[in-house]
Amino acid sequence: MPENFDRKGVIRHVAEVIIGELKLEDVTAETFNPDMDLVDELGIDSMDLATIALVLQDDYKIVIDEDDYPKLKTIRLIADYIKEKLAAKR
Repeated sequence: MPENFDRKGVIRHVAEVIIGELKLEDVTAETFNPDMDLVDELGIDSMDLATIALVLQDDYKIVIDEDDYPKLKTIRLIADYIKEKLAAKR
């Protein structure tokens, strides 16, 4: 489970998950542009996004609705979505 739930910590964790799941090389969580379009610029497909969503659901104990996948285009948008879900749980 991620240790840091502030926005920067969530962005970092999402980047780490994407790097790990997609086996990206030559990029770290610190150097990953949180505003990069994951589909258009990185080329992830719906299966990649589903895998990433499942990992993040387990990590944060939230539900990421499949209908919301199209909105999750960047690391920053994913992090904001997670923060909203965490806030709603309180």
